[in-house]
Amino acid sequence: MAAVLRVVAAALLCAFALFFPPTAVAADTIRMPNFSAESVLLVDLDGRVIYAKNADNERAPASLVKLMTLYLACEDLDAGRADVEEIVTVSRHAATVGKYRMGLRTGEEVPLRVLLEGVAIASANDAASALAERLAGDEPAFVARMNDKARELGLTGTRFTNPHGLPDPIQRSNARDLATLTRRLIHDYPMSRPLLGGQTFVYRGRVYARHIPLFSDPGGVQALKTGFTQEAGYNLAVSAWRGGQQFLMIVLGARTRAQSFLDAKKLLHYGFVETGLEPEAVKPAPSRKSVRTRRATATRP
Repeated sequence: MAAVLRVVAAALLCAFALFFPPTAVAADTIRMPNFSAESVLLVDLDGRVIYAKNADNERAPASLVKLMTLYLACEDLDAGRADVEEIVTVSRHAATVGKYRMGLRTGEEVPLRVLLEGVAIASANDAASALAERLAGDEPAFVARMNDKARELGLTGTRFTNPHGLPDPIQRSNARDLATLTRRLIHDYPMSRPLLGGQTFVYRGRVYARHIPLFSDPGGVQALKTGFTQEAGYNLAVSAWRGGQQFLMIVLGARTRAQSFLDAKKLLHYGFVETGLEPEAVKPAPSRKSVRTRRATATRP
């Protein structure tokens, strides 16, 4: 009987080794990150998905809408239909749009480059409205352009209703679409990269700044857009470069601003590990001394 049991055990071990090779078993032991955000997505420059959580779930995009506003602005600048140094007159509508705002006043004359910085860095809703009116004549016409461009870029889960991202029940997107939009914006119009990577600008003696810890982290973050409403939670679109590899990250619906940055940092680290740019952290084995100390402590009355 013992001999039969040994034969059966050996056969089972062979079968296990055949169907579950050591590399596959090892891969399953790689610790997957946990995220607080409702939806996250990490892709490389070719759009290959490295990590996804609810990537196609419909979400309120908040100020990530401004990525499309910037795309159309860069498109017009590239085509010569606008100039960064031209002067734009702020309308009453743009001056009274809801917060967050730069504080632009009705009739104020503002260089277009300041509106671009206001949209990308200050995430100012009045700057987004003023820019939209300059580029399309009025806001509804600009929104129509936004939706036309969304269809052209294949953003099938995205619907725009304004150029700034203030809440609207119809305005929706998802992590996959927003990753595509971010990738196309940076690829099609490299001029957008320093805008999304900017942290400060000055207009009429006032310094507009954003304090983003990810920019000082060694993870390679060089372009970033934030967004927040009570409905949406805290959203992020991030582009990072390291070792010739570019990553795009979308974080939607984090509970706090700090958690959105933490999710992005963990997501970026996971991408570096998966692509071999950074070794996975290995917990060091305890020294003999520490083992003896723990044993002695455990035996104390």
